Order: sequence, then structure tokens, then C-alpha cells
Amino acid sequence: MPESTQKKYHIADFSQIEGTPCPCGTARRAFADVPEFPGTLHVTEISEDAELHYHRKLTETYYFLECGKDAKMQLDNEFIPVHAGMSIVIPPGVRHRAIGSMKIINIVFPKFDPEDEWLD
Repeated sequence: MPESTQKKYHIADFSQIEGTPCPCGTARRAFADVPEFPGTLHVTEISEDAELHYHRKLTETYYFLECGKDAKMQLDNEFIPVHAGMSIVIPPGVRHRAIGSMKIINIVFPKFDPEDEWLD
């Protein structure tokens, strides 16, 4: 049987991924084109307070890499202080926004869809 030349793994170098403006800063998104991976992986630099929003289909998991001293998340009507090393799972329907400056990894399932961002 001939050896396959197609790789079975995928690599993302976030230093080579173009940043996309988002409502709270800049997102670098990876693996949207990988059929075997059911989600997307983002590194997002949040430079300003985001608008309160929710998703009808997406579940987001934030892992905080860096946070300003007053960084927090609004989750529905609660304000949660956050710091580097924390993680939050945000299921569909939970209204949320980042407050303050931070850098996060965001794991999104299913794949990120910019049409699934809803404001009240």
C-alpha cells in the first residue's frame, strides 16, 4: 500500500493568522476549515468593553491568558471578576460580555458563525 502524503493533523500558528475586528477588539480564528474538528479556536485580544450579547447555537469556553486588574465578565445579570488561569463555559442563551482588557483563548462549538451573535 502506498504511503499517504496527506497529513492527518492540523497546525495553527496564531502569529501568522490575520486578526479580525470584533465588537470587543481583535480575534484570530483557527480550524474553521478543518472538517474533522467540530469547532473553532480563537485567540482574542479584548481592548474595550464588549456589547452584551448571546448566541442561540454556539457554546463558548473562555480561558483567560492575561487580564487587566479590573477585568470581569458579565454573565446574564452577574459580574464575575476574572484573572489569568480562569476559564468559563458560556452555553447558548447566556447573555455575556467582557469588561476591561484581557487576552483569551476561546474554544467555540459548533464552528464560529458571525451570524449567531444576538443583541437585545
